[in-house]
Amino acid sequence: MRVYLTHCSAKKDPTLKVKNRKVTPDRLYTSSKVQGFINSCKEANAKWAIFSDKYGIWFPDELHEWYDKDPDTVTEDEFRKLLRDFEAKLTGFDEIYFYYNPGRFHPLYERLLSQAKVKGKIVKFTHKSDIV
Repeated sequence: MRVYLTHCSAKKDPTLKVKNRKVTPDRLYTSSKVQGFINSCKEANAKWAIFSDKYGIWFPDELHEWYDKDPDTVTEDEFRKLLRDFEAKLTGFDEIYFYYNPGRFHPLYERLLSQAKVKGKIVKFTHKSDIV
């Protein structure tokens, strides 16, 4: 079983900033990169998720509140929690495809991918056309 991932973005729908309003990731993230990734996954009927700096792996059927968390502010404790979440939620997948832009790939995500126990299953890719 295969899953496609990408990391979150700072561009979020400001109208969803209402306290206690929970939404799916496709509603929250408004950047063209994330929306393009999501749309490509939906068109291919592929399993997908977003890696959130706050929530970890966020599948499309999960609801979370609007947040503001820069990857530069992730503490060591938060990183360990994100890493455990990443491993726990992805361990059942045979293939983990991570979509990224090499010129804008934050060191936090590189560190996460290199330290995860599932790193042998991870394939990084840069073209949405590779989503099948």
